[in-house]
Amino acid sequence: MPRHLPSDRPADMNDQSSAPVSRKGIGRDGREQSRRAPLLLDITVFALRVTELIALAGTSLLIVLWLSDDIGPFVRQNYLGATLFTIVFYAGLAEVMGAHDPDVRFSVRQAWGRLLTAWLSTSMFMLTLSFLLKNSEDYSRAWAVGWFFFGGVSLCLVRSMGIGWMRSMKRTGVYNQRVAIFGAGSQGNRLARYIMGNDKLTIDLVGFFDDRTPERLGPEERPLDVRGNLGDLIKLIRVGDVDQVIVALPWSAETRLQEVVGELAITPVRIRLAPDLASFAFAQRAVVLLGDLPVMTLFERPISGMDHIAKRLEDLLIAGAGLLVISPLMLIIAVAIKLDSKGPIFFRQEREGFNNKRFWILKFRSMYHDHSQLDHITQARRDDPRVTRVGHFIRRFSLDELPQLINVMIGEMSMVGPRPHAPSTKAGDRLFGDVVKTYASRHKVKPGITGWAQVSGWRGETDTEEKLVKRLEHDLFYIENWSIMMDFYILLRTVATLPFHSRAY
Repeated sequence: MPRHLPSDRPADMNDQSSAPVSRKGIGRDGREQSRRAPLLLDITVFALRVTELIALAGTSLLIVLWLSDDIGPFVRQNYLGATLFTIVFYAGLAEVMGAHDPDVRFSVRQAWGRLLTAWLSTSMFMLTLSFLLKNSEDYSRAWAVGWFFFGGVSLCLVRSMGIGWMRSMKRTGVYNQRVAIFGAGSQGNRLARYIMGNDKLTIDLVGFFDDRTPERLGPEERPLDVRGNLGDLIKLIRVGDVDQVIVALPWSAETRLQEVVGELAITPVRIRLAPDLASFAFAQRAVVLLGDLPVMTLFERPISGMDHIAKRLEDLLIAGAGLLVISPLMLIIAVAIKLDSKGPIFFRQEREGFNNKRFWILKFRSMYHDHSQLDHITQARRDDPRVTRVGHFIRRFSLDELPQLINVMIGEMSMVGPRPHAPSTKAGDRLFGDVVKTYASRHKVKPGITGWAQVSGWRGETDTEEKLVKRLEHDLFYIENWSIMMDFYILLRTVATLPFHSRAY
């Protein structure tokens, strides 16, 4: 069932219901399965929740006993009350964070991440609450630190053993629901192959059902047998051999869809509608509710909301501090440029920025004024005769980029991001946008003074299409994995590697 906005967790077919228990069914590999009890998965997950809470309580008690050799302080000094309150808070937070959601039930790594995040958040909350209530002196610091550490260890151990046991039970098919697919066309075939290739699903496919004749269905190879029509499917449901039906008909066949669903609605099984063919291309995208209407989120705007505010504050603080600190150096560079050759101190050039909007980028002039290019840009090459003596030095250490701090302050650029290119710049003999169709994707964020591509070795002239592709791959990686810590890492690497770069000329 899709979740309400703004959740980004995808809808999952794998939630279980109180389906009838049958002694036999057809597995996804076509073999009969015995010992089937889908409801047992819910019971197992509930038992695992309770066991984890008991482990936390037991860890707290054991640490008190280790510190005092007596259970008395556990009650007298109100450790019992603090333990119970903490466990209740953790249980609610773990539920909110999805520590027991279907997508982590069989994954140790993902489950550990959510468990430890919930436990760390709980511990921080309790420490803050204790400080505000001024009762931190009532509890042993050794107990608090020990419980924080060993409580996390106990959660991980219990979850690991629980998932190991659940995986072994899953292999026997005991958790699996028997699912029939109505619709044996291309849509149903894709759905069947997706289910059969997904090990996280607790599903055994019963087979295809379709009212169309074999001639109308065509000769397409199917991963399952067609076991009958809608009437045959309803008969199987009546005898208890089907727990769930997924209708895999084209969404455009609205009248037929309503007829089929109307017939199935009077049966005591769960009925679901498979995604239309186009949706399989975006199978990993989140489905959310827009009011009561399910919609699929194909792409999010990167670095939006609070992330956008945080990055803007980062830019203002770093660029503002940088301008104050290096203003003497910029003055020296300006004087040197003026004395070295005729022309202005700064060089302005049109570049493409956020949302493909063009802006004027600022640089210290490093070329002879009569050789500067505003249109039909040719990137600087090694021993380029257009570059002045001062220009060689400031380009070598990227000092010509310092005026871009002003672009950052006025919001046209960021400290870290994909480097902006002139619209007419070419890789080989082709424009950047002609080489890679997704080139414009790098304009989803503001361009930066430095970026992930630059600190990863893709700095300097982009004279081949391969270099452009590599730059784009790194830029898109940055956009998809952005964080404040990543920005600081890139800035530190930029400062550390500038003296050793050999591709800036």
